[in-house]
Amino acid sequence: MFQINNLTKIYAGSSKPSVENLSLEINDGEIFGFIGPNGAGKSTTIKCITSIIGFNEGSVVLDGVSLKENPNAVKSQIGYVSDDHVLYEGLTGIEYINFICDVFNVPSALREERLNKYLEMFSLDQAVKNQISSYSHGMKQKLNIIGALIHEPKVWILDEPMTGLDPKSAYNLKTLMREHADKGNCVFFSSHVLDVVEKICDRIGIIDDGHLITTCTISQLKDRNRD
Repeated sequence: MFQINNLTKIYAGSSKPSVENLSLEINDGEIFGFIGPNGAGKSTTIKCITSIIGFNEGSVVLDGVSLKENPNAVKSQIGYVSDDHVLYEGLTGIEYINFICDVFNVPSALREERLNKYLEMFSLDQAVKNQISSYSHGMKQKLNIIGALIHEPKVWILDEPMTGLDPKSAYNLKTLMREHADKGNCVFFSSHVLDVVEKICDRIGIIDDGHLITTCTISQLKDRNRD
């Protein structure tokens, strides 16, 4: 479903690529974990495939449609949870979600049904009426998650999504990730919490110094460590 082919990103003023010739494919119905040390290129890769920043070489393809050739078609099928809460803090929570729904053309009946489910799941029923600027870090993260899933994208991309979440919300997020993949969609997320990766991922990719080292299942990785 989601293919990254020979992705290379070199930031202005640098001669060394932050990501170089990275290729991988995330399959339908799959949770794919993206792991590596700080500075390895995880967030750069995610920002490239979500079109937040451009890339120098390579391609990103969703269901046969190229991000470079038809960016709006691809971006409309992506839900993105960033690691830095890009929210309009002057809005209330409900105003922000309705704005996201308008951008992605979510019908009124569906948005209400989905929103009620997610607000209850993440205990934002009352806070959703308040300005986002009054939210705690964890509340902003939960609103970010709801906004990225409200249009039921084919590809759900999450960058360190567990940061700031209470245990119940973290559990619910992992449940949503599995449910989303089981519907035939795919989930791509980066994390440094290896026990979370081990418990929920179907496959993982390991990146270091801008290069993809390997892709494998958790059981394959364990077998390699035993050897």
